[in-house]
Amino acid sequence: MDSKAYSSGLAELRELRDEMKPLRRDLAKLQAELAKLESQRDQRIVDLGAFEKAKADRIATSAGVSVIDVVTLVPSLGPQGATTAPTDAAATDTATEDPSGPQAALQPIKEQTGTPAPDLRPAAQQAAAVDDTASEEDRDLPPAGLPDTSVASVAVSPVVVPAAPEQERTLPSIPAGQAGDRWFCAERDLTSKRPNFTQDARAMAFLDTATGVLVWQGGTVRLDLGKATVSEILTAVYAVPGTASVERIYVTAGDPWHQSSERHTFLKDAVAAWLNGPLPDGWTVESSRGRDRQAGHLVHHRNPVGRWQRGDQHTEIRSVGEWFDPEGADPATVRAAFVELWKALRAAKFDDVVIMGSPSQTGRDLWSRTIPAKAGAKWADGFPVMSQEIRGLLHATAGQGRTELIAPPRVPERVPGWYEVDRTFAYAKHTWASGVGVPQRITAARFAAMSEKEQTNALFAPSHWQVRVTIPEDWNHVGLLPAPAPGERAWHYPYEGGRTFTTWAGGAEVNLALRNPIAPWRIEILDGLLWESGDPLKGWSSKLREAWQSLRAAAGIHGDEQQRTACRLASRAVRSILLYGIGAFAQRPRITTGSMELGGGGAVPELPDGARLTGITDTHVTWERNQGFARDQYAHPEWAAGVWSAARAALLSGSTSSKDPATGKPMKAGALHLPPGSILAFRTDAIYTSAAVDWPYGGEPGDYLLKGRMPWEQTAPRTDEEFYNLQGLGRQAYESEGM
Repeated sequence: MDSKAYSSGLAELRELRDEMKPLRRDLAKLQAELAKLESQRDQRIVDLGAFEKAKADRIATSAGVSVIDVVTLVPSLGPQGATTAPTDAAATDTATEDPSGPQAALQPIKEQTGTPAPDLRPAAQQAAAVDDTASEEDRDLPPAGLPDTSVASVAVSPVVVPAAPEQERTLPSIPAGQAGDRWFCAERDLTSKRPNFTQDARAMAFLDTATGVLVWQGGTVRLDLGKATVSEILTAVYAVPGTASVERIYVTAGDPWHQSSERHTFLKDAVAAWLNGPLPDGWTVESSRGRDRQAGHLVHHRNPVGRWQRGDQHTEIRSVGEWFDPEGADPATVRAAFVELWKALRAAKFDDVVIMGSPSQTGRDLWSRTIPAKAGAKWADGFPVMSQEIRGLLHATAGQGRTELIAPPRVPERVPGWYEVDRTFAYAKHTWASGVGVPQRITAARFAAMSEKEQTNALFAPSHWQVRVTIPEDWNHVGLLPAPAPGERAWHYPYEGGRTFTTWAGGAEVNLALRNPIAPWRIEILDGLLWESGDPLKGWSSKLREAWQSLRAAAGIHGDEQQRTACRLASRAVRSILLYGIGAFAQRPRITTGSMELGGGGAVPELPDGARLTGITDTHVTWERNQGFARDQYAHPEWAAGVWSAARAALLSGSTSSKDPATGKPMKAGALHLPPGSILAFRTDAIYTSAAVDWPYGGEPGDYLLKGRMPWEQTAPRTDEEFYNLQGLGRQAYESEGM
């Protein structure tokens, strides 16, 4: 760059500055007006919340905000902090002995009204304590269990839940007394019932936007896509004879929605700009869509969904990355993978199988067709959907898979190796028992009043507990239980010896903390939800397992290389159906996105009620709106939470399909069976370690498969970028060993 170009650039900057000034003034004016209206709205919410029959969901819908926003303004309508036990607690010894491992003694706690109850006595001198007169409003938190272990003692403590550190989120609690008891009900006239219709199959095409190759049932062509804008793709695809029936276009390579990423700070903004680009004549953004009620665009940074229509013709453009990483496979092979997927699901007795747009949609539709249909069968009338309050509590307190990078100084700067092991098809192992019906509330007082056997049964049944946790002073391994961290729905895993924290956890994780193979953690029960045990997911996951195993077998023995690849990709698609199908039960608050053209002079248009501005381009603004929890008949966050908790626990210690030659019992595996200081990272079902791993792989769900190995000294990763670099190198090195 010379002086002339530099001066010219400065002049262009000044022009941009002058163009931005009036927009900033307009934006400031709009923000001021919006803030005034929001203040009026919030005050009105507070006024309405004082009505004794007020409901958070109805107010949220009318105000165009989320239930959580309403509860923040009117705490009496939703989760509140724990309250103080109204009476002292008398000691009653309910300790249980577990001959198979170390025990945590039950804690006798003498509680003063309004005061937390620290118990400083040695564990050996402690016993469980709650007075017979203790109020049902007392709260505590326990967890549920792992198979083939006995129940260790749990401290029962009707106390005030201490506030979390300022840098962490404070998780909600169930309100005391009748206010909380009202949460424990089912939504009126809302149950999960078997559908009485079959989904419409939609013709699919597979497009590589980098090469222009399009494959569909009618054949293969190469298209000139220009810059692969939405307009160019729609025009080129539907100019091909025989493609008029295509309703879903999967992009297999090219990621055209990222083409302007260098001009945007965030990928999501680049995606929104691509989706909202100019359209061919006659095309508009889709406004309605059949039984699945999908319409409009989904702005996702990696796997967006664009929906358009031309008269009665509807079309989606989606990423095949929703289903699996194609790993460079051409469109013909990807299409063959979807064919093999359908055939395997059909062979697994999913008689009404229809491949829908995403694995989560497909998974939930397949599950709905396993609901008992025979009159008189249990749950033939449908599985009840929990109250909105319980669903909101589970949404806020039940995390998903464990993702954690453990960097120096927790591990050495230089480590002796890099090993990646992954629990294959793991979630299928944790779907044999799930909570059904309306849960019982188990307060601290109620738990303490149980017999040892009842406590044992409660901890091993499907459950979700609020607990206060104390880590042993001499603990030197990874953390066991999730705790709230800074950020929306972020979790971390405290590991420091002697630390105490309050959190929510599923029964499987709490049981693991009590009877892990190293040393028991001290658990105090604050509150809990306890369900009847049933098997609503068992038939569904068993069929998916059958399809997964048949595809994996075909991928290993098929004589045609393309078909081997197709079967391998199809087996990963089955995994996605299981994984995202379970996630779909969680029913997060519904977030809708949209876009609008800028007005004359670049003026920002009026946004829909309750929407917030998320991006702006030269021609459009994008917005999103939190619409809270919809009345979804398939919303079962209790099932998703139970599976996630069991999977996180098994990642630390669990049984495999292999037998221990010394005992003949199932062999144990997991992070706690590796040396302290050797765990480098967790990624959902995968462990990354510096210690050599020799766990046998039996090919069953939940078994550990070695996927990457570099048995020589490495620098421990400190960032995600360094982690993914080592992950890729480790897989390449391991694959090269078999060549």
